[in-house]
Amino acid sequence: MNKTFLIFGAILGLLGVLVGAFGAHALKETLEKAGNMATYETAVKYQFYHAIALVLTGILFKEFPSQWTSYAGYSFFVGTIIFSGALYLICFTGIKTFGAVAPIGGSLLILGWFFLILSFLKNA
Repeated sequence: MNKTFLIFGAILGLLGVLVGAFGAHALKETLEKAGNMATYETAVKYQFYHAIALVLTGILFKEFPSQWTSYAGYSFFVGTIIFSGALYLICFTGIKTFGAVAPIGGSLLILGWFFLILSFLKNA
């Protein structure tokens, strides 16, 4: 197991619940008025998906220990921060320019999955 990825995943999951609940209750009206509810929900969804991916990567590290598994975990973590973070910033500030940063995070998320595939292939 990789404790770092387990902790990162748990933190992202915890924050996903907090941010999701905050958006669904305290910010709902504001997000709807600004037309940002779908963007906010996408940020929360991808944060949750990759919180789970990180926890699984941490668990799988025991069976598939390699640099590729490490690359996958760090790509999932940093990619989530950048992707979801950019979307949250759009929602909180109204500055759409942050949307230009989201593809960097999305690319890291894609790389994370690619690295995980490489880890499985190298350890098969």
